[in-house]
Amino acid sequence: MPPANQAPGRPGNLTPEQEAKLKEFWLLIMKTFGVQPPPSLLESSAISATASIKSANGSTAVSETAESHDKKKKRFGVFRKKDKESKEKEKEKTNSSTISSPSIASATTTDDNDKYGQSKQFKTAIAEMTPEELRVAFWSMVQADHPDGLLLRFLRARKWDVKKALVMMVSTMHWRLKEVDVQSIMFKGEGAALAEHDEGFLKQLRMGKSYLHETDKEGRPICVVRARLHKQGDQSEDALNRYTIYVIETARMCLKDPVDTATVIFDLSDFSLANMDYAPVKFMIKCFEAHYPESLGVCLVYKAPWIFQGVWNIIKGWLDPVVASKIHFVRNSDQLSEFIDRDKLWKDLGGSDPWEYQYIEPVKGEDDLLQDVETREKLLEERAKIVREYEDATWTWIYSSSSEARQARFDVAKRLKLDYVGLDPYLRARTVYDRIHYIDLKRSTA
Repeated sequence: MPPANQAPGRPGNLTPEQEAKLKEFWLLIMKTFGVQPPPSLLESSAISATASIKSANGSTAVSETAESHDKKKKRFGVFRKKDKESKEKEKEKTNSSTISSPSIASATTTDDNDKYGQSKQFKTAIAEMTPEELRVAFWSMVQADHPDGLLLRFLRARKWDVKKALVMMVSTMHWRLKEVDVQSIMFKGEGAALAEHDEGFLKQLRMGKSYLHETDKEGRPICVVRARLHKQGDQSEDALNRYTIYVIETARMCLKDPVDTATVIFDLSDFSLANMDYAPVKFMIKCFEAHYPESLGVCLVYKAPWIFQGVWNIIKGWLDPVVASKIHFVRNSDQLSEFIDRDKLWKDLGGSDPWEYQYIEPVKGEDDLLQDVETREKLLEERAKIVREYEDATWTWIYSSSSEARQARFDVAKRLKLDYVGLDPYLRARTVYDRIHYIDLKRSTA
């Protein structure tokens, strides 16, 4: 049974048709990442060790033997780098096998709605990154998520079109790894910004330009953006973009099953045109539409003044209709209380709760575990074993309709999530929300 209040199209709450689409997606992903079925499955009657495996649309997804599976076992690690020679050899294999596969090479589409050029980014990712690099990027992106939950975000965003979902996901992985380096932003965090005198980044945290606090009636974490505190030119575009990614990734740490979306409130009280800056708005829209699909639960525009009407006429033209449908204008605390319980409304939102945002500076020694490379490597090795178990269980589930195969994957997925709790301090610098215990991964995995 799905958890209480579990939305449709989520792990454990899929229709047979949706589960078939998820299996098809995983099959294509396994080929993209160069992950082969376990020898036990190849030797069973489920599939032939020498026969091509077909996806649901009939295209060839993989053709491998148990022997080739043994030869192609690869090491998994977030921080490991392959030497140049081995990378070139793997790219040669990619050119001769993976890219020639019609199920992957033909995944690009002529989608009229490809406004962010993701088909082009997909081709670039396949050309520039080896299958193992793509695999590492994916598992780094999973973090504390259920792997199915992450895939289902892309499937829902692309209306269950598997090829379009693959294009979107791989282009996002390329964006995270090669364009903005999400991992580095979260690894360095507030402590490194303080040590490196990164004032553009820190200023936004200290003033509380945006902050996370409380949850709405659906249990979604709330992110408030106070537009009146923004002044164009106060910080570089790079600092703004890094800060935006930092807030979104931090909010991901605050999700607790079965909730998988967040609420964003744009507080426009005391807003003036001097606070308007279109570049960061465009970047934020791109993040939600292209790289963090199905992450926004609702967006509330609070106390918009009349001068915002002209601004809104411009912004709404940039929005995907699905995202636009989640935006609601609210004028006062009474209208806010339709989304947030009254006892959780604080002063900035017209409520009576005296809570106010206060930034707590980094604490000396809180990020020491980030420098413990030896322990991190050991933990990553252990995680690699669980990842491989999940991949093997996924192969079995793809070719099985049994409840046992389905449950086996869920059991391993739970172990992955619990495992990340111990790994997290070695990968992610502490934030103000760790200091005030708003982030509690142990609680979220309970």
